[in-house]
Amino acid sequence: MCRQDLGFIGDNYILGNDAYIGLAPPGDAGSWQRDCKGYQFWTRADKNGHYTIKDIREGDYNLYAWVPGFIGDYRYGVTINITPGCEIDLGDLVYEPPRNGPTLWEIGVPDRSAAEFYVPDPNPKYINKLYVNHPDRFRQYGLWERYAELYPNEDLVYTIGSSDYTKDWFFAQVTRKKDDGTYQGTTWKIKFQLDNVSQNKTYKLRIALATANIAKLQIGVNDSQADRLLFTTGVIGHDNTICRHGIHGLYRLYSIDVPGTLLVKGDNTLFLTQAMNTSPFVGIMYDYIRLEGPSSSTST
Repeated sequence: MCRQDLGFIGDNYILGNDAYIGLAPPGDAGSWQRDCKGYQFWTRADKNGHYTIKDIREGDYNLYAWVPGFIGDYRYGVTINITPGCEIDLGDLVYEPPRNGPTLWEIGVPDRSAAEFYVPDPNPKYINKLYVNHPDRFRQYGLWERYAELYPNEDLVYTIGSSDYTKDWFFAQVTRKKDDGTYQGTTWKIKFQLDNVSQNKTYKLRIALATANIAKLQIGVNDSQADRLLFTTGVIGHDNTICRHGIHGLYRLYSIDVPGTLLVKGDNTLFLTQAMNTSPFVGIMYDYIRLEGPSSSTST
């Protein structure tokens, strides 16, 4: 048996209600996602951040956690040895989510899913009546083809302050099918304004992915040229979420330094290019995106 109170910290403690907490084989934070050989035991915290895990197989484990509404992964730093009949009280544990500065803008909800984004109606010839007027709209067949129908010539443009991610952010950044039957990668743009820029300081871009499948995300700031990219993930993911009509796979969080010299006062554009183009099923789903100002603030 393992008991714990889980809290999340900002200026004040926040109870870790509804957190997912589990024991899994020792590893790095988040490594439980990729483990397929060991035993795992999971539960959810109550409204006060309390939880109990029972009926655990004896062995060595790390304790892992994540909570809807916060980015990142928690790992208790000490290996926990479970023996028959033992009771372990870990006391109060605190997780400090990644944060460098104040939020300048954000898109989505950090819950490891793309379900809050725009999921289109399916092609009428593919409709599955089980999912008509159903919250799991993403279960409909062929939704990857709808992106090219909605954006036949130009890719998605999202404007901070006027766009609505539930209506204007397509749930998956997929390829576009061309007239000759081949596919091309897509470049999405996030347009935002800054009232002032500290060019001698560093901003922080947080990009949480809900899933990826043979994808390569390339990021540029006010410049989309491949030879002047701010960041690239390289080729990532084998989740097959798009073709299996899913909405999440393995969670990935990228924290990217943005030099103030790349930003300007007034209009700015963030370019998100998914460069792989081998099939309709390569692509990514975003969980949450946030731009933070320089580290003059510690609020979360």
